Amino acid sequence: MLNAIRTLADRLIGLSAALGALGLIVEVVILLADVIGRAFGSPIYGSQDMITMTMVIVVFGAMALCDRQGGHIAVDLFERSYPAWMNRLIDIFSALLGAVIFVGIAYAVNESAKISTMLNLSTNLLRLPKDIFQHCLSILALLTAGGMSLRAVELILSGRDIRKGDAA
Repeated sequence: MLNAIRTLADRLIGLSAALGALGLIVEVVILLADVIGRAFGSPIYGSQDMITMTMVIVVFGAMALCDRQGGHIAVDLFERSYPAWMNRLIDIFSALLGAVIFVGIAYAVNESAKISTMLNLSTNLLRLPKDIFQHCLSILALLTAGGMSLRAVELILSGRDIRKGDAA
């Protein structure tokens, strides 16, 4: 059962990372075209709006993959001096704390999206609706929280840290 959940989670994380990569490609193309356009005296109208909104997808699209691969900052000065059970407990606590933080981010941004919808807020130049990007951020933050929670459950039940690819 846990393996099936892990497989589904990995596929969702892959999809999230693919969205982030697509956002990065779009961002690079827009920046390149804008810089070339500026050199010829005609920059892309609304490029700042497009880049700002795309950055949401780039950053939060890659966040779940970053956690999955152990890419978040970790201070391990005392890891070698702690017993294995304590390091495991710290890893569980860190995963759960990260999940709580990302759920908090998702909640706050979702509440902001409700206000954006109610007030019909949009970007300055292109009038792109902000709530769409805020809902996207909320979903991607929840996916990251889910991945962190699943990692904590795996550590509790099996001692296996998916980031290290080992079984303790």
